[in-house]
Amino acid sequence: MSINVKSFQIHQLSKSDDGELTISFGNHELPIASTCDDLVNDLHFTFRGKPKAFGVFKSDSEFKSVYDSYVDGSTSWYDMTKTYGEGIVRELSKYPFADTGVLVITQYQCLATDYLMICVVPSKHGLSVLPGAHQINQTDYLDIPQMTIAAQFNLSSYFARNSDDYYHLSFIKGRAGRRVSDFFLDFLCADVAFDAKQQNTVLLQAVSDFISDSKLEKSESLQLKKQVSDYCKDKKNNGDNIVVSDLSAELPVYESGQSFNQYITSNGYDLESEFPTEDSVIKKLTKYVGAGGGLNISFDAMIFGERVFYDPETDTLTIKGTPPNLRDQLTRDSK
Repeated sequence: MSINVKSFQIHQLSKSDDGELTISFGNHELPIASTCDDLVNDLHFTFRGKPKAFGVFKSDSEFKSVYDSYVDGSTSWYDMTKTYGEGIVRELSKYPFADTGVLVITQYQCLATDYLMICVVPSKHGLSVLPGAHQINQTDYLDIPQMTIAAQFNLSSYFARNSDDYYHLSFIKGRAGRRVSDFFLDFLCADVAFDAKQQNTVLLQAVSDFISDSKLEKSESLQLKKQVSDYCKDKKNNGDNIVVSDLSAELPVYESGQSFNQYITSNGYDLESEFPTEDSVIKKLTKYVGAGGGLNISFDAMIFGERVFYDPETDTLTIKGTPPNLRDQLTRDSK
């Protein structure tokens, strides 16, 4: 997947001796090199894999007005990044998770979609050996997988719609006890838009009810669920959102005469017109998954009732035909 970096800037966040978070601004007009593309590529895909929250700008958002000033030419890229850097320090200092590291601000394109990303990338101490040298050197490197402070501004949707009722912002959710969402909402001057995981859960419920009310046979039910799953996965892989009307257009209309979109509307499901895919939810369309009490079970929905059977009265799951590697372990340990 190609990443095309259009603008790039780094600054450094550190703490003074008294524990105060400070910022050291990087060089003016930092040139874009191939290493920038590589770094932004890693940041983009790491961000995509993190749990996220979504927001919409407030009408008086300073963050939005600063970017608009850059777009109309009254503010330079470098000055805009400095303003954002100062805002990061000001807001982040209010929270106990004020992280140090490299502040990366970049504008780039991925799959015809333009983004602005702001993230704090922690650094980690390590050792290295230079090629041809016989000595060990100490070094610091960017620990991208551990990034927890990052926000992405979807510029394509912002300029296409230019409406505050559609979300353009996404940011990494904090771990339990870390008020990261509060920080980002303050820094971006935004309000929470919706819970993407909840939207995916409602979609699954709507699909299940649509199947039930359409009185589909098992094979038809499995096929419909696979269609929905394939559509959602394809959107996820391309960096696009689930668009309910587009999904509906790909699904068949059954005896009721209602399309999936009409069914959602007439039955009052609380679904946005579009939202991102949450893999952990969507996979339940084609798989049964569960964990607890020392068990972690996952199997394809198509083998339920054929190779996997469940007795609700005894709460017993029966599996006919275990995977070879599992069978080998069970046979060996049963002796």
